[in-house]
Amino acid sequence: MSDHEEPLNLTFLGTTSTGGQCPNAYATDRGTYVIQGYKITDPTALAQLHERGLPEGETAVEIPAGLLKFLPVQGS
Repeated sequence: MSDHEEPLNLTFLGTTSTGGQCPNAYATDRGTYVIQGYKITDPTALAQLHERGLPEGETAVEIPAGLLKFLPVQGS
């Protein structure tokens, strides 16, 4: 996704945080979503992600399941 040259515009969808800090869900003007969550630093989890093919330049974040309610259901 970083190959796009146009600015990425975000629309806030919702949060499960009481302080509004994290985690948050956003829709983009590209038909994608941006999820703000807790950076995964656990070595075991990172090893599993890399075994599954997580490429350099990408990361993974952990979010509560409750944040998913802010994402629209596709294909329904």
